[in-house]
Amino acid sequence: MADQRPTALPRPVGQPLPDSLHEAVERVGTADIMVGIPSFRNAATIGHVARAAQAGLVQYFPDLRPLLVNADAGSPDGTQRVVLETEPPDYIERILLVRPRNKLQRISLTYPEVDGVGGKGAALRTIFRIADALGVQALVVVDSDLRSIVPEWVELLAGPILKGGFDYVAPLYSRYKWDGTITNTVTYPVTRSLYGLRIRQPIGGDFGVSGDLVRHYLAQDDWTPDVSKFGIDIWMTTSAIAGGFAVCQTRLGAKVHDPKDPGADLGPMFSQVVGTLLRLTQEHTSAWLGVQGSHDVPVYGFERFADPPPLAIDVVRLLDELVRGRATVGDAWARALAPSTMQQLDQVLQEATLELDAMSRADAPRALEDATFGFPDELWAHIVSDVLIAAKRDLLPIDRLVAALVPLYFGRVAGFVIETRDQTTQQAESVVERQARAFEQAKPRLVRHWEEQP
Repeated sequence: MADQRPTALPRPVGQPLPDSLHEAVERVGTADIMVGIPSFRNAATIGHVARAAQAGLVQYFPDLRPLLVNADAGSPDGTQRVVLETEPPDYIERILLVRPRNKLQRISLTYPEVDGVGGKGAALRTIFRIADALGVQALVVVDSDLRSIVPEWVELLAGPILKGGFDYVAPLYSRYKWDGTITNTVTYPVTRSLYGLRIRQPIGGDFGVSGDLVRHYLAQDDWTPDVSKFGIDIWMTTSAIAGGFAVCQTRLGAKVHDPKDPGADLGPMFSQVVGTLLRLTQEHTSAWLGVQGSHDVPVYGFERFADPPPLAIDVVRLLDELVRGRATVGDAWARALAPSTMQQLDQVLQEATLELDAMSRADAPRALEDATFGFPDELWAHIVSDVLIAAKRDLLPIDRLVAALVPLYFGRVAGFVIETRDQTTQQAESVVERQARAFEQAKPRLVRHWEEQP
């Protein structure tokens, strides 16, 4: 697979670098390998991330010209100051007993917005532009809230590019069974069923990118406001696949970061990720329409066994969001979903209402251990497929389709939590895989309706 990478791309002729970026690039001159860290309000965690990244660059790539770049959104908590005041590179060299051939350089700057929109994607676009201007061979990007990063992550994310000829390195984590719900319920099964590649973490947040793929990203003209935010990760993964670049995964062990309760924290992120996914599915139809089944992609690094910290999820809140969805977005469901899908959903909504009443009773609420609500894999696969088709047929604006999907996503997560409440993380993974197979089995139905005239 590594031999299938496209030929080197010419550097795109784009807008000149802003003065702040131009000055930073001129000061550095050139670099072979770069670690980029997008950030906002991460003063409490970014020092550890920067320290580990610096150590990884020095320890594993002592013969290359290394650079660390922090692209910040103007954090008021001193995030940028923490990056620059973290132990200097020469300190890292002394404690690792390594004598690199080149000095490790650092840049911390406030990134410019893209067409007036800021966010993770806008930060990464700045990182891409710096990497391209300096001609780096490998770019590693890591999240700024990581607590589990170690220096080896730099080698695990850059090694497949520099040693194996890969272009895109996706992370393979050990995550708590209820962490990563957008990945587990949407982006993993959809990416796998559409493109036939079992990329377990297509929006993982930590990844490696070749210089060729960086240039490919900068040459694309489908950058949207959602991509400037949290849509960036699925955009990167999908663009790499559709562009024919060599993709692999790398084992990073446990991911310990600032996890979110899906019912309380993930609404905007869901909208940006799924909105981007809907647009990309239409844009890259030729890359997935004829794909059947799925297969594993190469995996780099040793298998690691770790127990990531648990995450609490409010199931009552999730069920409440699902049940209230009938009143708030039920009209959109009726427009977007096939009649057979809607009939099955009606039954699930009735069961959710009964479960919610039992779990929220003031006198003797039913405990999670006694809950019986379930959300069938096949129904969820058909719902997502119907929404993809509705977007293609322009039955509703994409933002309305995504808003209509949010309470259904909450319901699917509630069903997953209830089903896996007594399971280990490893056992719960089999449920995620079962769901992914349901999406693959539903793909012929998706293709059939996709090719029909509306």
